[in-house]
Amino acid sequence: MTEASFYESLRLQLKNKKPFVVYSRPIYDDIKCWLQQDDELHLTHTFQENGFVFAPYKLEKGAVLFPESKSKIHNLKTKSDQVKKKASQIHIKNNPDLEQSHTALVKKAIDRIKNDALQKVVLSRQEEVPIQTEHPLEIFKKLYNAYRQAMVYCWYHPKIGLWLGATPELLFKIEGFHLTAISLAGTQKVVNDEAPTWAYKEIEEQQIVTDYIANQLKPYVEDVNIRERNSVKAGPLWHLKTRIIAKLKESYRIKNIIEAMHPTPAVCGFPKSEAMNFIDTHEGYDRSYYTGFLGELNLTKTISRNTRRRNIENNVFKSVKTYSNFYVNLRCMKLKENQATIYVGGGITKDSSPKDEWKETVNKTKTMLKVLNQGL
Repeated sequence: MTEASFYESLRLQLKNKKPFVVYSRPIYDDIKCWLQQDDELHLTHTFQENGFVFAPYKLEKGAVLFPESKSKIHNLKTKSDQVKKKASQIHIKNNPDLEQSHTALVKKAIDRIKNDALQKVVLSRQEEVPIQTEHPLEIFKKLYNAYRQAMVYCWYHPKIGLWLGATPELLFKIEGFHLTAISLAGTQKVVNDEAPTWAYKEIEEQQIVTDYIANQLKPYVEDVNIRERNSVKAGPLWHLKTRIIAKLKESYRIKNIIEAMHPTPAVCGFPKSEAMNFIDTHEGYDRSYYTGFLGELNLTKTISRNTRRRNIENNVFKSVKTYSNFYVNLRCMKLKENQATIYVGGGITKDSSPKDEWKETVNKTKTMLKVLNQGL
């Protein structure tokens, strides 16, 4: 399939108001798309099906599923050296009302953390931005070119809406019985490409996420290997990252892993119940699919011991493995007519500064604004 025919099939799908997703996982030099052949809203509660999942922050109503059996799947190979990075400066105008309401919310959270069982809570906000009439697929291409180290996607369902994002955070991936999860927290702006210096607040925030993931996985794994913490870049921002690798027990169910992991302290807080209650009471809007997750569910691939054609003997030893991969839906926006709703947030601990937390959300907003060519 050529690049022209690949994107034309997506344009027709959107024109005909049929569900689709186009996406590229981090590092991979290809872009995939799923074209659902009907316009039905398929949901999963068990996560036993095969397909592509788009899940909300709250899972009570189920996750949207594009069933593999009801979709056409295409793959477009790309070349990394064709990707051009274009520097751009985004200047965001001050919005005193938004700033005041968000900093007041952060102050309230800090007071609760200092006087209650709550240790961390992730507070988010949304900004509505008027946009030009650029086609969503062109916005997706800009995201893909700008954020190759992220899960970049454009997702549409006529009964849900149109979402785009570039998320740096893997919730978890499974191949066979091997699980990998990422603890990602802490944020600093990239300055002159220099390595960041992390404050105690940021290190503590990230450690909460790491400890939570390791503890939540214990009932379903035989062992857990926590790698060394390091700094990683995601577009214009630095984050703290720890890779967690585990071997799953044969009795595991993917639904159990999802319920144990989602939402993590990186998008909700800790302890989970206290953090969710604070968010429900004080955040003041419906997160919808922001801080949910998306990705491939229970797909299969054939793995050969040796890929050389002449090595016929070793090629006999092939195995079929089931794999899944889910990414937390961060740095995302929802498009409706000529308006984009951008979602951003940050983790609050007892050492947080309301002013700095506001600045962090402003910096995260730039991820989407850069591709929209807009300022606030």
